[in-house]
Amino acid sequence: MTVTKEESGEGPAEDPGEGDPSGAYVPSRRRIERERYKRARARRATAIAALSTLVTGAALCLVVVSAPGWQRTKETFFNGRYAREAFPKVLEGLWLNVRLLLVCGVAVLVLGMLIAVARTLRGPVFFPVRAFAAAYTDFFRGLPLIINLMIVVLGVPALRLQGVTVDPVLLGGTALTLTYSAYVAEVFRAGIESVHPSQRAAARALGLTNRQALRYVVLPQAVRRQVPPLLNDLVSLQKDTGLVSIGGAVDAVRAADIIVGRSLNYTPYIVAGLVFVALTIPMTRFTDWVTARMDRQRAQGGAI
Repeated sequence: MTVTKEESGEGPAEDPGEGDPSGAYVPSRRRIERERYKRARARRATAIAALSTLVTGAALCLVVVSAPGWQRTKETFFNGRYAREAFPKVLEGLWLNVRLLLVCGVAVLVLGMLIAVARTLRGPVFFPVRAFAAAYTDFFRGLPLIINLMIVVLGVPALRLQGVTVDPVLLGGTALTLTYSAYVAEVFRAGIESVHPSQRAAARALGLTNRQALRYVVLPQAVRRQVPPLLNDLVSLQKDTGLVSIGGAVDAVRAADIIVGRSLNYTPYIVAGLVFVALTIPMTRFTDWVTARMDRQRAQGGAI
């Protein structure tokens, strides 16, 4: 019995197509039909997903609109007049949140890296440094952020220390940095410990010092592996910058709160929330894209 290469698995599973006299590739009829079938399935799946989404959204809207208190809720939370009044002021306050994100994000990455490196130092002489770094991460990861903000923003000015700022923006940014650097330090430490010891040993065998091995061999691999969780922490930091309003800083949340206190209408809170969502979604999608890209790279590397 004769077995063809396609049946035995040695040859290609697809029809390689035909060539015209000029040498250009011409796809075969079977390949064209296969591609047409795939496109039809994709269109069908898209249509079903769109229809399902429309039906679900219509059902939710019907439930909300038919609720007994919908008219009162609509007037209190979705008032167009107050939304138009709040939107420019919320955007003006949002600039403060963006600046806090940029400054605190850099400070968190730097401080978190230093703490992570301190926790991974070897030798008994560095035990006090490791103990302090571990105590720092344990304390600020366990302390709720809102309490940390109250302690720093309200407690530091009460001390009346000479040369210490009482600006609620700077104090709030300091509290955010203290809390998030503890989380980021653990992310960096996990990345450092995920690098196989043979990498450090190979670097030492090439003549690099411990510091050079850490800087040129270990840290680049650790940071590259931990990019997705780091981006997730930055997304959370972006949302939590709104908490600096408890000290009186006029950010997007505080701008909405001022209008709410004057009008007793909660629509400005909805506006501020939607603005934060609009700012967060691109960062979240970018994080998902980076994660998927790194997963594809790891899969390709594992297949080689």
